[in-house]
Amino acid sequence: MRVLILCTGNSARSQMAEGLLRHLAGDEFGVFSAGTKPTQVRPEAVAVMREIGIDISDHRSKSVDEFAGQEFDYVITVCDNAKETCPIFPARTKRIHWSLEDPAAVEGSEEQRLAAFRRIREQLREFLLGLIETRAPRA
Repeated sequence: MRVLILCTGNSARSQMAEGLLRHLAGDEFGVFSAGTKPTQVRPEAVAVMREIGIDISDHRSKSVDEFAGQEFDYVITVCDNAKETCPIFPARTKRIHWSLEDPAAVEGSEEQRLAAFRRIREQLREFLLGLIETRAPRA
């Protein structure tokens, strides 16, 4: 089972989702993430994943173009921009869209920003557990 998780910058939501799905599903899924306009992995994403024992410090932001021509069972978009600009994948690819708040857009103290990243991490965990259990997202 191959899964590609997309967002705009491939800096927070998709990176956390990649780390979570690899951790939760083990060898059951080949998991990748990318962005339509990649930037760099946010240190807050690395920090909140480390809190739950998942190390994404070696991840890098990748362009969706790096995956052109590859086949995926699922392409999951986690922001509206990625959904709108997502390239076309073969018909057998199941596309799932789940729009999440961008934790990188939250302003405030370090603790307020980390709280936003933790909230998104937990939403991702719940969604991905549902995907693993049923091979389809929960409504």
